[in-house]
Amino acid sequence: MNSFSVTILGSSSALPTSQRFPTSQVVRLNEQLFLIDCGEGTQIQLRRFKFKMGRINHIFISHLHGDHIYGLPGLISSLVLYGKKGELHIHAHSDLQQMMEGMMKFMNDVTDLKVVYHPLNFKRNSVVFEDKRIRITSFPLKHRISCCGFLFQELPTDKHLDKDAIEKYDIPISQRMNIKNGADLILADGSVIPNIEITIPANPSRSYGFCTDTVALMKIVPTIAGVDLLYHEATFDADLADLAKKTFHTTSIQAAEIAAAAAAKKMLIGHFSSRYKDISFLVDEARTIFPETYAANDGDCYEL
Repeated sequence: MNSFSVTILGSSSALPTSQRFPTSQVVRLNEQLFLIDCGEGTQIQLRRFKFKMGRINHIFISHLHGDHIYGLPGLISSLVLYGKKGELHIHAHSDLQQMMEGMMKFMNDVTDLKVVYHPLNFKRNSVVFEDKRIRITSFPLKHRISCCGFLFQELPTDKHLDKDAIEKYDIPISQRMNIKNGADLILADGSVIPNIEITIPANPSRSYGFCTDTVALMKIVPTIAGVDLLYHEATFDADLADLAKKTFHTTSIQAAEIAAAAAAKKMLIGHFSSRYKDISFLVDEARTIFPETYAANDGDCYEL
């Protein structure tokens, strides 16, 4: 089975703390690295947790508040110094390109690295990246400025050929790919062996939903339904529900209600207000609604 993991680089909200950096995460599918958000200090965290930055070719920026983008200029500058070539794709609000290009005029020579900007759609769900292994979809959230969440879905793989069946029927190599794709086996005498008798079901596809900086938004539930892992911001505790509403954020209880409605298998809460030195009670609050709730801590890696 392919390795599919999420590593938390930063779990704080607007103000970093001595224990928590601003928002950033790495989604890893085998050797592919996808970066979500790029708060201040992201490149430090990438080095600390031993990621090869040159393997990052796609960055997904949820919105343009500073705690989600201030690490981007430094990261790009370092990639240039490391000699990264080719293209770096940044999926973000269209205004980011203007912001970044102004700063990049003063950076090191970037002629060998082409930064390609892809504007996000903040009105409806949109596939922003897809290859033979993964599909990444953006979906609108509700914050003080335009904001998106992201859904990472592993694409279905082929069935597996049963090793005993290969030997029993001496299945020729020329037929194996078609059988993996669902074809029956046709023997030399014309008899047919049903596909189900010679294959093993494909590994189940896995998915990860990322929801940051938003009021509690039940309309996202159909998009994230059944995800193996859900990250949802929980900036405040239940007693600060009014402040959460005023600042367009979510409480731990509200995040749990969304996870339960979506029938997620597991939820991480993060984007914690710096007022909290101990966030264990936020997890405890959420678990009264959704028991499979865990705190996102910098450096944590979750295998799906």
